[in-house]
Amino acid sequence: MSPPERDASSERPDAGMGGLDRAAAILGAFDATHRELTLAALVTRCGMPRSTTHRTADRMIRLGWLDKPKDRYRIGNRLFELSGLAPIRHELRESVLPFLQDLHTATKTTVQLGVLDGTQVLVVEKITGHRPMPMLSQVGGTIPAHCSGLGRAILAYSDAAAVAVVVEAGLVPRTPRTITTSVALLRELAAIPDRGWAVDREEGNIGVSCVAAPVFGPLGDVVAALSVTGPSGLVKADRIGPAVRLAAAAASRAYSTRR
Repeated sequence: MSPPERDASSERPDAGMGGLDRAAAILGAFDATHRELTLAALVTRCGMPRSTTHRTADRMIRLGWLDKPKDRYRIGNRLFELSGLAPIRHELRESVLPFLQDLHTATKTTVQLGVLDGTQVLVVEKITGHRPMPMLSQVGGTIPAHCSGLGRAILAYSDAAAVAVVVEAGLVPRTPRTITTSVALLRELAAIPDRGWAVDREEGNIGVSCVAAPVFGPLGDVVAALSVTGPSGLVKADRIGPAVRLAAAAASRAYSTRR
């Protein structure tokens, strides 16, 4: 007796994927270091057959989700337009932005706004002025929560479950100075509420330090953090910390009122 025939479609990488799943796979192929992709690179990064990728990408171009000025695909303007409607940009960013601008004027170094996304911090806004720091993540990029001032400022006021997710994922070192044990991280988080700000002492990038403070919502829950990040010689926690804490408190009031 001959074995039953296999359904060839079940062996395709995109088998069982709907149109939105395929579009999501293509969008997921882009990141801060892959802003433009050839069709071959897109196929490799999204893991779907070439014909499926090409067909789906063409449909996304017609919808404005992708753009292809020459031989490379990139994110389309329509997605940028829609992103402005997301609460994280329309409400949080607009509430906090004036205080980020004030903080940048006062410190003359990079300021950032971020929200917790699992084990990472999503950078929502950044102001660099005339002193860009290319080693830092761009807006829309992510940084590890465990070794960033932004992440620690949020985790210090988060519930135990959120902290556990970060710890259980592994405290991977970014530099020799990164805290890599749960005991040390929990001790660091416990010290933050007393002083009102979190510190990253060259744990993400050698030569770069960060001071961050939490932003709270109308119910008193932590929703984000803002920070000052720059060369360690300029970013001194004792000097900058009070300014960061005051800016975050003012931003919290503005956001809570807006909500």
